[in-house]
This record gives sequence, structure tokens and C-alpha cells, in this order.
Amino acid sequence: MNQKNIVIVGASSGIGAALAKNLIAEHNVYTYGRRQVEHSSKHIFWDAESEDMPDISALPENIDGFVYCPGTIQLKPFNRIKLEDFKKEMQINFMGAVVFIQALLPRLKEKGASIVLFSTVAAKIGMPFHSSISASKSAIEGLGKSLAAEFAPHIRVNIIAPSLTHTPLAEKLLNSPEKIEAAANRHPLKIVGNPEEIASLAEFLLLSNSSFITGQVIHADGGISSLKL
Repeated sequence: MNQKNIVIVGASSGIGAALAKNLIAEHNVYTYGRRQVEHSSKHIFWDAESEDMPDISALPENIDGFVYCPGTIQLKPFNRIKLEDFKKEMQINFMGAVVFIQALLPRLKEKGASIVLFSTVAAKIGMPFHSSISASKSAIEGLGKSLAAEFAPHIRVNIIAPSLTHTPLAEKLLNSPEKIEAAANRHPLKIVGNPEEIASLAEFLLLSNSSFITGQVIHADGGISSLKL
């Protein structure tokens, strides 16, 4: 297999960590985040909440893949969400991705590069108390599809939109058997998401055997966005 240079932002836990673990044996994996990453060729500390430009000086000249994993789960009634909360979620979920893509673009211009972004099922179907995350992740979907058109044919851009997944981010929503069962029962497949499986989907989109796929929002959501049983 041709060794690739992959940049993952938010690889310290959850889907990003699973993806880095999958890739590290055969590829060069460069990670960014607030905490050290075990499965990384080189880790650079960066906080998605900050407006600081990422330091890309340690990266190779050619980047084959970029994945932006940071996310938020803030479920509140709309009348209790402050403007600062919306700004924070836009910074983490959207602006961080914009900053990184702009910084890396000169290194991504080799034909065959791939960008993978993360949305949420709540960007497609209306869910109560999801207004802030839905707004910021809907922005990610719009960005991803626009960039897929703009960067074709040299760079592919795809978006994965999971439903609730067993990650530290969702810990408060899945911290008891009763909560897990209730969450699973909301999905046609009667399960919640598995981070390793979603990481495998991201890996597929990064590598050359997905070379005919771009501009797609791929729902890994147990069927909740398209099925009614």
C-alpha cells in the first residue's frame, strides 16, 4: 500500500482516536488537539476553541488526507442558549475546519487528496434542543459540498453525519444501561453508533478505493434520518 500523509484534528478520543489507530501502521499520521495522542507520527497541540492559527511547520510538503473531528453536544432549549454558546459551537465545529483547510490547501493540491468532515444527523432532521449544534454542523455540510465542487477534480471532500455514538463526547447521554437502551430504540437498527465502525468509514473515504466519491453527506445513523418503522 502506498504510504500517505494524513492530518487528523481531534484524534485524542472517540472517532478520531479510532481512525488514527487504524491508519498509523501503514501511514504517516499527524494529529492536532488539546491532549497527547498515542497513535501519531507527530502530535501538535491545538485547541479548537481558540482562534489561534494552527502551526503546520512540522508537516510534510504534500498532504494526502485531512480529517476534522472536533465536535460538541450541547442540548438546551433555544431560549436558554446564549449568543456566546452559538459562537463557541461555530468556532469548534465550523471555523476550526475553515482555518485548517485554508492553511493546508497549498499542501493538498496533489491529485487524489481527500478531506473528510463531520456533521450530525440533526443537520438533516429537526430535533428539539439541537439548535446550536444543528446550525454549526449544517454550516459544515454547506462548506463541504461547496468545496467539493470548487476543488474538483484534484481534491475530494466528503462529510460523515453520524447519529449518537459511543464516544466521550456523548458520555452524559449514554452513561447508564437505561439511557443506552432508550437511545438505541430511537433508531431503526436499535443500536447506537460504534466509533470504530465510523472511523472505518472515514478511512475508506480517505484512501484511493473511494476515488469516485466526492461532495457526499454520508449518514451513519442507524437509519434514523431516512426510515420510519
